Amino acid sequence: MAPRHPPRNPAPDPDAPTEEQVTTYKRLVPMLEAAHREMSELSKKKQDGIVNALKIRNLNRLLTELSKLLERDPSREFVELLDEDTLPQNSDVVLLLSQWLEALNQYKAKHGGMDSYNWRWFTVENPAPG
Repeated sequence: MAPRHPPRNPAPDPDAPTEEQVTTYKRLVPMLEAAHREMSELSKKKQDGIVNALKIRNLNRLLTELSKLLERDPSREFVELLDEDTLPQNSDVVLLLSQWLEALNQYKAKHGGMDSYNWRWFTVENPAPG
């Protein structure tokens, strides 16, 4: 009879977010979604309208914080901050914010899942069940 070995715990995900990063995600992604909705409405009215510097600075402040979540994520190389020097058009901002939202949705899907009967984040402090 072969010796019985205790089940091995899987190696922890080296890219798993911390609980603090999850809190940041939960706080900032709704703000990004609201900004995307607002910019989409502006774009419907005037696609080629130029976004003012104040909006760009505020959006970049939000995106800079969110970029820290994606630091080690492959999607990070496909998202960027808005260019404050050229002041993009409404439609350009909508496109960039859409890319950010998709990258963040993929990040959430990658670092979460079902645990018993509930969806939850798998974090450094509370990893996926073995």
